[in-house]
Amino acid sequence: MSQKRDYYEVLGVSKGASAEELKKAYRKLAIKYHPDKNPGDAEAEKKFKEIAEAYSVLSDPQKKARYDQYGHAGMGGAGGFGGQGGFTMDDIFSQFGDIFGDDSPFSSFFGGSRGGGGGRRGVRKGSDLRIKLKMSLSDVAKGLEKKIKVKRYTSCNTCGGNGAKNGTSLNTCGTCNGQGQVRRVQQTMLGQMVSTSTCPTCNGEGKTVTERCEACFGEGRQLTEDQIQIKIPAGVAEGMQLSMSGKGNVPVRGGVPGDLLIVIEEEEHPDLKRDGNNILFDLPLNFVDAVLGSEVEVPTVDGKVKIKVKNGTQAGEVLRLRGKGLPNLNGYGTGDQLVHINIFTPTSVSSEEKKILEDLRESPNFEPKKGANNKSIFDKMKDFFQ
Repeated sequence: MSQKRDYYEVLGVSKGASAEELKKAYRKLAIKYHPDKNPGDAEAEKKFKEIAEAYSVLSDPQKKARYDQYGHAGMGGAGGFGGQGGFTMDDIFSQFGDIFGDDSPFSSFFGGSRGGGGGRRGVRKGSDLRIKLKMSLSDVAKGLEKKIKVKRYTSCNTCGGNGAKNGTSLNTCGTCNGQGQVRRVQQTMLGQMVSTSTCPTCNGEGKTVTERCEACFGEGRQLTEDQIQIKIPAGVAEGMQLSMSGKGNVPVRGGVPGDLLIVIEEEEHPDLKRDGNNILFDLPLNFVDAVLGSEVEVPTVDGKVKIKVKNGTQAGEVLRLRGKGLPNLNGYGTGDQLVHINIFTPTSVSSEEKKILEDLRESPNFEPKKGANNKSIFDKMKDFFQ
């Protein structure tokens, strides 16, 4: 993920660019690096895929918001076309072909989506899958890599995904001659108008099945339980959605699979609370330990650690354990653990304890005094964050 270029840099626009500016920048670069204009140029094709990936994220409001907040890590390693499974050139043409319009001289590059001439046929994409993944604070701190079981539609092994018996019982569609689209020419006052639409006979597939596959009943796909290796970066948060390209459902009779969307659910910790990248902990401290000082054990996301409590510690004080919080998702440092001191007051005491406390009450050292150690909680928090 760290090797990927910034998507705004790829398109040559600022972070505040409008949707129209993004579209204009993508159109200009797509024309420049289109494979049909640069035959055999591997570098041009690489750049073409890169700008298509950048535009696929920045043109989608939800993906753009996630990218603006978390960068490439927020895309789950699968921003637009680059993740698990990958996208082909046909996928790019299918998804962005109509951005150039019919009046553009480059519309034929993208298959003439409404009036072009032939070109590539649109590639269908399967539906996405959404799962919820529970993570403990320890998982969030370290990141998580594991295999999960997912029920999804995958290509039929018997027919290879085309729905035909033995994968061969197919004929070229006689209505569209295998193009998947039919053209209609209309004579108007302004001249001939040419429009294209999906072939009603083959539903855009270009082929018709003469005998259905018995394993998948002609659908070209089967419901299977698949084991998928997932890798969740450290620092994710409740409700965040990560995506893995190509790990969703395969469409009926061929196409590219959808995505697997992973929604993060944080499990509640019995003692620790999360505040951004910081961890909060309330420490109930023995009155004697607060007076004399002590060494106490506190839980953290990495396990228990011992901390020193100085003598004369006041209720409401906040101790900072640097670096004991959660890592920033983009790798910009780690939060702290903030330990809030609560002095424990017993609700009942023995007669002997009562006598000792009565004697202490008369001591000048136990008379409440105003001073630096007796600031209000608001002043203490202000001093702490300053």
